[in-house]
Amino acid sequence: MKSVAIITARGGSKRIPRKNIKPFLGRPILEYSIEAALAADMFHEVMVSTDDEEIANVAKKAGAKVPFLRSEKTANDFATTADVIAEVLDSYERIGTSFGRVCCIYPTAPFVTANAIKTAMMILEQEQADSVIPVVKFSFPPQRGVLIQDGRIVPKWKECMNMRSQDLEPLYHDCGQFYCLNVESFRRQKAIWMENVVPFVQDELFVQDIDTPEDWKMAEMKYRLLYMDEKR
Repeated sequence: MKSVAIITARGGSKRIPRKNIKPFLGRPILEYSIEAALAADMFHEVMVSTDDEEIANVAKKAGAKVPFLRSEKTANDFATTADVIAEVLDSYERIGTSFGRVCCIYPTAPFVTANAIKTAMMILEQEQADSVIPVVKFSFPPQRGVLIQDGRIVPKWKECMNMRSQDLEPLYHDCGQFYCLNVESFRRQKAIWMENVVPFVQDELFVQDIDTPEDWKMAEMKYRLLYMDEKR
């Protein structure tokens, strides 16, 4: 059964212009995801889905393939990751290539490692899952979250405010790094979050959203601290 790594890197980005190829500690951030996918040695193809020629050139230089450019339909602000994956699979099938498994990796995920990708792909097969999604536990119990109403703090869930943190059920959230999918299940359910999803729990140290310039600075600081000597 063939596997493909799809790295989604469109050209448009509002909050951080040219985000997907912006230098992260001296290298286009896209290169980190490509490097991890190639080093995992699990894929028949590592490709980048983009609508942008400059991004395509960066991707090819880093060792990924760009066999076709993304359509306008999946390059706008409203297209979902599932839309992009479906288009890539359709495009490959039109040239006679089919895949049984997919690993969709985000282009701004410098903390993703080859070992994490490889492990998640193995879990996908061993567990016969529809998908494997990396998740991380909330560092603070969201059940004790508050609202601000009319200049005053109001508990969202008042019944949880006096409970000990260890007595509250642990909640997790998507790391926003990558997704491993069974293609047959994906085609049938047309979603990433499917019926039979297996979690791949990550350490909070290796998870960092990069949505704002402040996030970017924090990610670079964290990366320096974690990988001062060499990338794990």
